Amino acid sequence: MNYYIFNPIYQERVWGGTRFATDLGRELPEGKIIGESWEIVDRVEAQSTTAEGSTIRELITADPEGIMGANWPAEKPFPILVKWLDCKEKLSLQVHPPADVAHRLDGEPKTEFWYIAKADPNATLMAGLKNGVTYEEFETALKKDTLEPLIHTLHVSAGESIFIPSGRIHAIGGGNLILEIQQNSDTTYRVYDWGRVGLDGTPRELHIQESLESYDFQDYEPDTLKAVSGNQLLAKSDVFDLQKISLKAGEHLTFDAGAPRILSLISGSLEEADGSSITSSSNALLPAAHSFDFLATENSELLLTENFT
Repeated sequence: MNYYIFNPIYQERVWGGTRFATDLGRELPEGKIIGESWEIVDRVEAQSTTAEGSTIRELITADPEGIMGANWPAEKPFPILVKWLDCKEKLSLQVHPPADVAHRLDGEPKTEFWYIAKADPNATLMAGLKNGVTYEEFETALKKDTLEPLIHTLHVSAGESIFIPSGRIHAIGGGNLILEIQQNSDTTYRVYDWGRVGLDGTPRELHIQESLESYDFQDYEPDTLKAVSGNQLLAKSDVFDLQKISLKAGEHLTFDAGAPRILSLISGSLEEADGSSITSSSNALLPAAHSFDFLATENSELLLTENFT
């Protein structure tokens, strides 16, 4: 097996639920409210590990060009963070800082992409402002605790997706199971948290000034990308490119060596020539040094992330 599938790192979140167990077949820690499963991560505070116990940092340090391609510095972190989100309740209203603002605020830019794997009948997302909302109106509503009517709300279904660039105000509504592909960053500025408390029983920290400095106040009413049958380009950016690939049972998916890729299986199963298999909900890192030939053993749908170096 020339690809890597890492052990999930489960994160407690006040808005989490149990769908990783019921929908993804995962075994969750007892007595915990799990909202995130970090599938691929290379950060000081969180390291993906293989079944054999090697960390992603050890793999890259030992063979940077083999994993990441030519001229990759051994000390440079893996640039993408992949996670599953189980949003039983809605998340805070938040923003991630653009690169120029992040540098000034000692944070990290964080552009991300959401693929809605499953959604309850009335599930929603919030993204961007409603048409015409001004900075002054936003600031006044913030002081009066009346922000929600100013934020663009979208009703969503499974198979839809949306690109969330740094600077876009956003929140995920309850009832969504989402695969998130994002820059390797953990900087989030909360502007509003619906008056709730955290897991410790105290209100979660808000970042009002940082949020106001980070928002793009010209970002009005973005839409989701609707699901289509077959292959679909989902995102093309200076951070990563993303496409959905649909395979019928018996079809092959091949990749040449030369660049790293992330293969996220939404449904179905894939088998490599050596007999190893990638199953539904798994996220595999395909190293640059190897070519791959996957066979779909059943109808399968996957996301392919590439051009992220």
